[in-house]
Amino acid sequence: MFRKIVQFTNFRSFIMIFERKLYLNRLISGKDNGLVKIVTGIRRCGKSYLLFNLFYNHLLEQGVKEDNIISMAFDDWSNRPYCDPDTLLNYINSRIHDRKEKYYILFDEVQLLDHFVEVLLTLMHKQNCDIYVTGSNSRFLSSDVVTEFRGRGDEIRLHPLTFSEYYNKFQGELRVAWRDYSRFGGLPQVALLDDETSKDNYLTNLHESTYLRDVVERHHLRDEEGIREVVQILASSIGSPTNPRRISNTFKSVGKIQLSDKTINNYITFLKEAFIINESLRYDVKGRKYIGTETKYYFADMGLRNAVLNFRQQEPTHMMENIIYNELIARGYRVDVGAVEIWITDKNGKRKRARLEIDFVINRNAERIYIQSAYSLPTVEKQQQEQRSLTNVDDSFRKVILTADDVMPWTNEQGIRFINVWDFLLDDTLLLK
Repeated sequence: MFRKIVQFTNFRSFIMIFERKLYLNRLISGKDNGLVKIVTGIRRCGKSYLLFNLFYNHLLEQGVKEDNIISMAFDDWSNRPYCDPDTLLNYINSRIHDRKEKYYILFDEVQLLDHFVEVLLTLMHKQNCDIYVTGSNSRFLSSDVVTEFRGRGDEIRLHPLTFSEYYNKFQGELRVAWRDYSRFGGLPQVALLDDETSKDNYLTNLHESTYLRDVVERHHLRDEEGIREVVQILASSIGSPTNPRRISNTFKSVGKIQLSDKTINNYITFLKEAFIINESLRYDVKGRKYIGTETKYYFADMGLRNAVLNFRQQEPTHMMENIIYNELIARGYRVDVGAVEIWITDKNGKRKRARLEIDFVINRNAERIYIQSAYSLPTVEKQQQEQRSLTNVDDSFRKVILTADDVMPWTNEQGIRFINVWDFLLDDTLLLK
């Protein structure tokens, strides 16, 4: 038996009961399209379960015979002989009995297969084979997909659980779910643990022994302390504009290690490729161009971000902004930081330019929405402050402020829509209503 069976007896297992419908549907829609379906994403977000349980069972439900599903997990020691390309190809050829029938090939941890690129390209020559693979971040990254499978790969990016996925199976009140999700994030395995100490320890060990270790080993880094410090700086400044030079100056100001702009830029690139962080570029709304100065960075999972900082710096404003960003990315939006240039009069009566920021400018096809994240709007003055950048955008696209205040969706006289952040997270149609 070469299929990797995942079984859990603990009812609390989020991996077992979460359906991941969004990603399953993406796999289903790509079925038989002639491309290699490549499931990527941060480690421990459920790639193997998506492919070997959810999609496998879908194939059976659609009438595909079990003999026509060839699945193999290369991290299973019993399958080590099949990491040899010739042995594997001979085995697959022996399984394909009827060239008129369709066969589905599912590979997990494909980076452990020697010459896996060449093997996959060889299998693509078989007209009756449909291929699906997952790979760990240490050697099978998004950049690899682009380079090796240009025009022949269909990448499905898997994210940790969204708040909606988390809450739909959470046995408790909404505010408690939000508190737990904000602290521990959405990695499915975390839900198997019963107490906060176990979850804290799991996330801390995962960050050190898996995520950072992957990056260090992949890029043969000698300065582990350097990249560790960069990760901590990024974790402590989520939602704040920065760049490698600013980070370098931060190190100098506190008397820590000296890292050049180039080295820091390389470290950030490595972290992005490993799906640990995401980058949001600054976009000049009126000039309709990107500004190559400072960008924002967000963590793919809040639990990992918090583990980097030993679960300190639990700022609700920045954490909410990071969660909103992850939600928008999971929904398939391209997400930028908006910059709006205006003219103001200073205290001396002189006119000068100033730049206002919009937290998120999101685009999907022809759809665009401007979004401001404001944890609380206790006064009229605070509302006006948060909407100032939006009111200075002179186009007709939707403008939204998301807040943790207990409000029903409403629209003010300037056409700005106010939506409770939990309502937004639990209803993926609310932005368009």
